Amino acid sequence: MNTILLTTGIVTLISIVLATLLSFADKYIADYGEVSLTINDGEPMTIEGGSSLLSTLIEEKIFIPSACGGKGTCGYCKVRVLEGGGPVLATELPWLTEEEREDHTRLSCQLKVKEDIKIEIPEELFNVKEYQMEVVQVTQMTPTIKKLRFKLPEGEKISFKPGQYVQLKAPAYEGNDEEVYRAYSVASSATDSEHLELLIGYTGGIATTYVHYHLNEGDIVDINGPYGHFYYQDDDGGPMVLVAAGTGMAPILSILYHMRDHGIQRSVRYYFGAKTPEDLFLLDEMKELEEQLHDFKFLPTLSRATEEMNWTGDTGRVNSSIEKYVDQGGNYTAYLCGSPVMIDSISESLIQKDIPLEKIYYDKF
Repeated sequence: MNTILLTTGIVTLISIVLATLLSFADKYIADYGEVSLTINDGEPMTIEGGSSLLSTLIEEKIFIPSACGGKGTCGYCKVRVLEGGGPVLATELPWLTEEEREDHTRLSCQLKVKEDIKIEIPEELFNVKEYQMEVVQVTQMTPTIKKLRFKLPEGEKISFKPGQYVQLKAPAYEGNDEEVYRAYSVASSATDSEHLELLIGYTGGIATTYVHYHLNEGDIVDINGPYGHFYYQDDDGGPMVLVAAGTGMAPILSILYHMRDHGIQRSVRYYFGAKTPEDLFLLDEMKELEEQLHDFKFLPTLSRATEEMNWTGDTGRVNSSIEKYVDQGGNYTAYLCGSPVMIDSISESLIQKDIPLEKIYYDKF
């Protein structure tokens, strides 16, 4: 047994060393020189080879959505690579359908530019801009969630749809020498084109550590956007089901502000999942919206409520509230924001209520 363990350990160590050497050689020794990048059959541009396609595009001020900051764990940064991309990597396969692979779709964060390359991206991404914004207010919402308000420079404006997101750049800071972008949904009203508000929860990652322990009022940050296909839809005007947990509150809040600002009269029920009363926030804001909107109710549900908490609202999973309050066969439109597990579970509950999948909009993070 000891021999087997020793052999396994040696093989593992050798593999790690070889992988590290290959990575080092590819990054610091391999010289791909200048290559040509052509986007949407436009004029070729000369770039330096060797970096990921995502990083290369950012250098050219062309911003591709990437919720994970280029780690290959979100699948957002898809582009069509028509020439020069090389074979599809194993790290891309979990995020690409068979149809996407046949259509030459790739993850730009995983593809390294080593030769002349031709790609195709959605035209709307050319309208994405990067802004330098000032942090004008930081508010602690819960022990792990902060609300940040940013102001654009004088004369600049940003336009977005309620529900969309932006990317915030976390620069290098003490204890971290890596510069990363992370995606956060906009929590503010789309009618305010001079400010943005974000809700950012602490996860221990590079960006959330920067926000929670290094970012202060008065600092200037780089934010680019907007992005995303999750936003309020002008459909048949029927009743709405909203579901979120934690910082998933952000895009839902922006949608509610949109309804308030435009006098949209729909019946809306907002089911918010939390563990304990300590995890609830913006309760005064929800109360105000209940008074301002046509027919809106905020219905938080606690999964870890105890008798000592004196909680009188719903308990358990949000699915239980949906089972309790959502009518069978109602003409609902649903907007969901939260973890993939939560979204999948809630979607299943809504489908069981005969809500068609095409009327269930969601943002997984």
